[in-house]
Amino acid sequence: MPILSVFFIRTALIYLSLGFTFGSLMLFNKGISIMPAAWSLLPAHIEFLLIGWTIQLILGVAFWILPRFSHGPARGREEIAWLSYFLINAGIWMDILSPLFHEHSWLPLLGRLLEVVAAAAFAGYAWGRIKATGA
Repeated sequence: MPILSVFFIRTALIYLSLGFTFGSLMLFNKGISIMPAAWSLLPAHIEFLLIGWTIQLILGVAFWILPRFSHGPARGREEIAWLSYFLINAGIWMDILSPLFHEHSWLPLLGRLLEVVAAAAFAGYAWGRIKATGA
């Protein structure tokens, strides 16, 4: 398995464990209210599971499983795919940490923008590897 796929999938598993941890804290608090601030973890829980876990797992598997080129580098210009890895993770953390920086109201928007740019960069990278059967 290529190293970038390993990074995407291992990072996705970390986000899965963080998302489940935050979710279980909120669920526990729903039964026995010992930490009222637990519900402030809901946006992070959603971000970790939807973007961190699901999207990164998809990107890691896509990088690994898409057809390779017969000429030149087998997986094309991997730098673009690496850029998408770093951008999506930067976007996730900007969105998660934005409540700590109330004076920077643009931080969640920048985080979402980085996630969209990461998705577009990966789509642009993968476009060349998607080809018809026999092509």
